[in-house]
Amino acid sequence: QSNSKANTIKNYKFVLGKFKTKFNRIDLESIQSEDIISFLTDLTTGRKQNTKRGRYMTLSAFFNLTINTALPDMKNPCNSPVAKKLFHKPKMHQWTIFDKDIVDEAIFRTVDPRNRLILELMARGGMRISEVLGLKPIDINDNKLLLHEPKSGRELEVVFIPHKLCTRLVNYARESKIESNQRIFPITYAGARKIVVKVGEMLGIKLRPHDLRRHAATYASRAGVPIEIISKVILRHSDLSTTQRYLGKVSDIEASRWVENLHG
Repeated sequence: QSNSKANTIKNYKFVLGKFKTKFNRIDLESIQSEDIISFLTDLTTGRKQNTKRGRYMTLSAFFNLTINTALPDMKNPCNSPVAKKLFHKPKMHQWTIFDKDIVDEAIFRTVDPRNRLILELMARGGMRISEVLGLKPIDINDNKLLLHEPKSGRELEVVFIPHKLCTRLVNYARESKIESNQRIFPITYAGARKIVVKVGEMLGIKLRPHDLRRHAATYASRAGVPIEIISKVILRHSDLSTTQRYLGKVSDIEASRWVENLHG
């Protein structure tokens, strides 16, 4: 547990708790692949492939630990070809990465101050929509925003935003007479998502909240910011592999432009 995130521990407790309830009176070595497939199918019906894969890997890890520490002659029932196929790793979706000009236009054409701030905090600060909606005036510290309940499970995370954006955020909270412990943007996730979608429709593109967070990472990368800074500071990821999926593919045109800038 000392090396795992809160969500990982929660997942293990859930899966192994269900496993114990079903197989409590059965000897581990007698459990067959068919039993595992049936158990996991019941446990993941209606869930996304990523969730199915995660729960399969959790159970497989449990059996591997058991084999390595107590029952070396036992075979892992999760290792059957059928189980691996059913609970395969989902294909990575290639997200659309929007150019800076498009994102800037989306922001500048947004007249409402509240809506524009929401867009900018995601596009300039790399924030998740849930993090933006949870912000309170007390969380603003110079050009930093303090997240007290981050997705990572850590006690505290810090978001760095441009000085001008921070000033406008402070002024908006003051002019709107928002108390220090009140949410700056007291709207629902659905409401915030609708704001982003409508801006995209105005520009003739399919824009979603997380596209703006991805833009923050991609723009920083194209501007020459080291990937370690993008990962640890802008996106606040625990590992670089997650960050690399955000950056998307480099087009031939962009590759040529970079080479020309370097050596032309």
